[in-house]
Amino acid sequence: MPKISGSSTVEGVLIDWLLDQPVSPSRLPVALLSKEQAAAELHQQQRRQAMAAAYEAELIVRLAELTSDEHDPPAGTPGARTPGWAAGNDPVGVSEFFAGELAMVLNRGRGTANHLHHRARGWQENLPATYRALSRGELDLARAAALADVLGSTRPDLARAIETMLLPEAVDLSVARLKTRALELLLALDATAADERREQAKRCADVFLQPGSDGMATLGAELAADEAAEAYTVIDQLATMAKADGDPRPIAQIRTELFSLLLRRPGGHDQPDATAHLTITATLDSLQGGSTQAGSVNGLAITAAHARDLLARIGALGLQTPHGGTLTFAITDADGRLLATTTVAELLRVAKKGCAEHPGGNCGCPVLGTPPDSEGYEPTDRQETFVQTRDHTCRMPNCGQRVGWADLDHVIPHACDGATTCTNLCCLCRSHHRLKTFARGWRFVMDPDGTLQVTTPSGVTRTTRPPGLRRPPPEPPPAEPGGDPPPF
Repeated sequence: MPKISGSSTVEGVLIDWLLDQPVSPSRLPVALLSKEQAAAELHQQQRRQAMAAAYEAELIVRLAELTSDEHDPPAGTPGARTPGWAAGNDPVGVSEFFAGELAMVLNRGRGTANHLHHRARGWQENLPATYRALSRGELDLARAAALADVLGSTRPDLARAIETMLLPEAVDLSVARLKTRALELLLALDATAADERREQAKRCADVFLQPGSDGMATLGAELAADEAAEAYTVIDQLATMAKADGDPRPIAQIRTELFSLLLRRPGGHDQPDATAHLTITATLDSLQGGSTQAGSVNGLAITAAHARDLLARIGALGLQTPHGGTLTFAITDADGRLLATTTVAELLRVAKKGCAEHPGGNCGCPVLGTPPDSEGYEPTDRQETFVQTRDHTCRMPNCGQRVGWADLDHVIPHACDGATTCTNLCCLCRSHHRLKTFARGWRFVMDPDGTLQVTTPSGVTRTTRPPGLRRPPPEPPPAEPGGDPPPF
């Protein structure tokens, strides 16, 4: 738990002590409760959640107040944020990097952190009565959040006028109905404000990809309501026609296939195939057909004999490079640490030539491994492939931005004698790259295996590991002084 720096007053010492105490929520003996008692306790729990949400909002606003924009790059200077990067309703005086720090503190994504901050400000600035009711547990979190979603970004006087009309009946309306009533009143009292909100929503709309389970994912887009309804109607009509023509599958499955086909083949089946870039990750033993429990590979790389064995294995699997795309092999050790990236063409080359000192022999010398260091600032193509394959996404905790939109960043800055080497390069999206470069008080440390530790100015540290890299086993507990040795 981070401490208050420089706490010398009695109050500061007391707060430090309280923060060090273990979290121990009080609970009733649930197994002994009657049905009426369980219902009453659930009601109390709802009140406690509301009060906790109000307290969280107060803490978020306080943390924002303590995160000044004093050291942010001023407009017109190198590193300054362009207008397109601004959220449009950032509070004056708060650092543009605050959302990044709040995300680290909460261990959530930056989008969630931004939402919670804006909601907290909306409650305190636009909806004070809602916030008081939430703080007292008189209004539940879901309804308070619905009011903040609709009224948190409009004019304070307009928001409070609508709040005055809605708050007395808020608990008697469903969450959806409360939100609808707030929107209706907003439109009736200020149609211009509603139009501005709609235009702002259009400007912020985007397509999103949400990973799912069992090899599935959700692809969606935020659209104007009329456009979304029209698009769904087209897909539904096409699916209904296919069903009428005898397609035996459930109509939901037909709609899903049509949605995919319309996006990937908008011009029909005569369109060229999409370009694919495939990366296959495997341990040496699994590619060689051995046990899934890989043996030692000496922590090094691939020998010419390894390459010949891999080529034989690839041939047996029938793997082919997709037309217009690439096929990359990511070779790892048994713990998931990336040893090398390679292609079929490179495997053919090293299998044929071997090492320079023992051409054609099974000498065991490594001929393929981590790309060599670069003397310059820009990473080499091989370094870029290796680091992007190792990292998969931006390495900032809870950021899933894909590497195609990320920069290769020197963890120790190149200007501070940081080497251009794979053990000093990691993928960071542009937002987090800017945070690392321009925000003060942050600390980034990377281990040779790619494990990255990030520490915020407020003292919170989070760790990310490259996907597939196993967590090291925990250290054994220290032996008790004078105790008996363990029985093993």
